[in-house]
Amino acid sequence: MKKSLFVVLIFILAFTTVTSQARNLWAFLTYATFNSPEGPYIETYLSIAGNSVKFIQKENGKFQATVNILMTFKQNNEIKAFKKYELSSSEIEDTTKTNFHFVDQQRIPIPNGSYDFEIELADKNKSVPALPYSQSIVIDFPSDKPSFSSIELVKSYTKSATPNILTKSGFDLIPYTYTFFPENESKMTFYCELYLMDKVVDVNQKFLLSYYLESFESNLKLADYARSKKESPKNTHVLLSEISIENLASGNYNLVVEARNQQNELIASKKLFFQRMNPKAKMTLSDIPSTEIANTFVEKITNADSLREYINSIYPVATGFEKSFIRESLKKADLATMQRFFYAMWLQRDQNNPEMAWKYYNDQITKVQVNFGTPVKKGYQTDRGRVYLQYGPPNTRSTQYNEPSNYPYEIWQYYTMNNNQRNRKFVFYSPDMVTSDFILMHSDATGEINNQRWKIDLRNRIYSTLDIQDTQVIRAWGDMEQDYWELPN
Repeated sequence: MKKSLFVVLIFILAFTTVTSQARNLWAFLTYATFNSPEGPYIETYLSIAGNSVKFIQKENGKFQATVNILMTFKQNNEIKAFKKYELSSSEIEDTTKTNFHFVDQQRIPIPNGSYDFEIELADKNKSVPALPYSQSIVIDFPSDKPSFSSIELVKSYTKSATPNILTKSGFDLIPYTYTFFPENESKMTFYCELYLMDKVVDVNQKFLLSYYLESFESNLKLADYARSKKESPKNTHVLLSEISIENLASGNYNLVVEARNQQNELIASKKLFFQRMNPKAKMTLSDIPSTEIANTFVEKITNADSLREYINSIYPVATGFEKSFIRESLKKADLATMQRFFYAMWLQRDQNNPEMAWKYYNDQITKVQVNFGTPVKKGYQTDRGRVYLQYGPPNTRSTQYNEPSNYPYEIWQYYTMNNNQRNRKFVFYSPDMVTSDFILMHSDATGEINNQRWKIDLRNRIYSTLDIQDTQVIRAWGDMEQDYWELPN
């Protein structure tokens, strides 16, 4: 998600996406970690928007932009690794034609461990201070059991003629520096490595190496986007593959890679979050499967209005295609169509007992209605209700409705979320102070809005900063937002 008035930084699991605006400098950074015989390393893939930097004329008459970059990796405030360099654009003849990105890749050796990763970007040709951002990362490649590298998204690849910084496993990989795929992108290409399968699988046996897409909200595997192959174990396996996403509906997804033994036991896995925008891919009435509903719990739901409301309530956990059906076709669907859709959805989630799966979810709908419903919104339509339904109840819920300087707010903390994220937090606030509709203003969870100005926006009840780039506030008496945000997990 991009915000035009302040810094937006979105960090995503081990493979991280950052969208940043630092004094009009737009940069997109992703990174991935790998192992090698020489030890672990991190690769950074940085893309700078040409129309966000200043081009100056060189002696040859052409124009060029330059960005100063500093990356540091710290442990207990001690620098363990760093990279400081200048990134220059290609030379251009016309400064009105800067609608392009210039891309850079770096490879930095770094041992296993937990680090505070900080990046500073500054336009060399502007008198504007660099704006830093830091994020905790973990590099963990065990020596006694299998593990996957990060998943690197790839724009294109060719056989390597001469090894260079883009080369891995005999291929030159041009990185795809985003985790967003617009409509004009019809395929997803990715690269990853699997290490040490020969430690746990006998040389005479095979194991299953698989990859597939799943819905981010429900972790539901999409069978049409799943592939697998049997492999013999070795020290390092390379997976360089493509997935057609031409018909993948708009939504949030995970790309999943897995290794399983002959007993179908999961040995290692890795996930990468991404977003797809594809308006042309929609579920229509004709796409609803001819599911047999006779003698099922759905057959007993004969009130069309009630069933339509039930289907609306699943929107927070629906897949991309399910959401498109709810948005585009639900209002005109007849009872039989809705029954088939509703049953197929719950059957897909629990083939053994779809009715129990629905009853459990409906119980959660009741809870969010009681706790988060407002005079103008049903509980599942609110931000707090949506987060509760998607991730479950928070481990801690700090509520402050009467602080001197802040709007009423809540901070939720999850020790572990259902998509394997740890220690994630959500900040909700009520700017109108009347309807009790608390809006999500910031989170450090994958796929959620990330607003580095949230403390300032929370304090807009009494003042508004003049510097739209500012992300810090002066502590005020009685305000506890920072304390609640820093609660230990």
